[in-house]
Amino acid sequence: MNDYQRLDAWIDAHFDEEVRFLQDLVRVPTDTPPGNNAPHAERTAELLRGFGFEAEKHPVAEAEVKAYGLQSITNLIVRRRYGEGRKQGDESVPGPIVALNAHGDVVPPGEGWTHDPYGGEIVDGKIYGRATAVSKGDFASFTFAVRALESLQAKLKGGVELHFTYDEEWGGELGPGWLLKKGLTKPDLMIAAGFSYEVVTAHNGCLQMEVTVHGKMAHAAIPDTGVDALQGAVRILEALYAQNTLYKQVSSKVAGIRHPYLNVGLIQGGTNTNVVPGKVVFKLDRRMIPEENPQQVEANIRQVIADAAARCPGITVEIRRMLLANALKPLPGNQPLVAAIQKHGRELFGQEIPAMGTTLYTDVRLYGEAGIPGVIYGAGPRTVLESHAKRADERLDLQDLRRATKVVARTLLDLLS
Repeated sequence: MNDYQRLDAWIDAHFDEEVRFLQDLVRVPTDTPPGNNAPHAERTAELLRGFGFEAEKHPVAEAEVKAYGLQSITNLIVRRRYGEGRKQGDESVPGPIVALNAHGDVVPPGEGWTHDPYGGEIVDGKIYGRATAVSKGDFASFTFAVRALESLQAKLKGGVELHFTYDEEWGGELGPGWLLKKGLTKPDLMIAAGFSYEVVTAHNGCLQMEVTVHGKMAHAAIPDTGVDALQGAVRILEALYAQNTLYKQVSSKVAGIRHPYLNVGLIQGGTNTNVVPGKVVFKLDRRMIPEENPQQVEANIRQVIADAAARCPGITVEIRRMLLANALKPLPGNQPLVAAIQKHGRELFGQEIPAMGTTLYTDVRLYGEAGIPGVIYGAGPRTVLESHAKRADERLDLQDLRRATKVVARTLLDLLS
């Protein structure tokens, strides 16, 4: 039996334990908002301790979290060093440090569930619950991949870090971004939570903005005494939606990514049916392909809004940037990750594992911005739609969990041998 087969056999022998670990993680809610996620970090650290893994707890200051719009964040780092090892920042001993990052925060479950969103119920070979696929499933796959690797007691060089963070749904700035800025970690390579049938090397950027349209309230019986903010907002929205036609003429060269697009996901305004609305607020989401310049994109959006508002007498507009997430672009050093994942994925899944981009945006970009080559790969189905991520009845096929754990364990062995 070779080392790959020994890894596989260990994972098979401990798979029921891995599933129980995932169930325990799912049963501690991490809805974001409101984002009270420190209790989940405490529970995760407790469970990891049972495996002999000591998790460093890095709480973000309460004032900083509250200003960010959430309630509590404690990020976790588990450091495992092998062979002679090397301390953080000491380059004298060869061997890479590979970070495995997954986020524990999730969007609230919403309506329409036929299974308890916090139950971790198993039906027909699938585990149901919020974050089973995105991305508590990879808390499990990454943890058990490292345990399998260490079971070999092989001669390794370098090390592994588990990064379990809690604000990906909010942008990642107080998760990986915070850990990197504080100098708490500087890995050489990283793998972030993803799905099993592709290895993602690039993703879209995202610009989110809040637009407040001001008019003047008036009684609906005498509308001429007011300025209708909703009519002004409609003009602005028409101008913004017209941009989508232009965006379709712009094509990305990254496989898996097509063109930019814009969505308005939330609109609020008015005070009553018989009142001319004096204020309307809407929030937009502009997805940027890797080839676009984020500053130019934002400037263009602001200009489109200003031009439309100028055609509406009495209307004024305030624009607030909520989020600017840069695209993930492939870094040259990610090739060992891509090659290893593709090789082992092909063998274990019985099909090719393409390297491609995704239209999502993630906090993986923050590692890329720090110059750390990385990819997105983990336990999950072929598509986000299939996983029901961010929808009712999110689920993860347990065989995808099993096989992805093996792929990651084998990849770590290749990188650290």
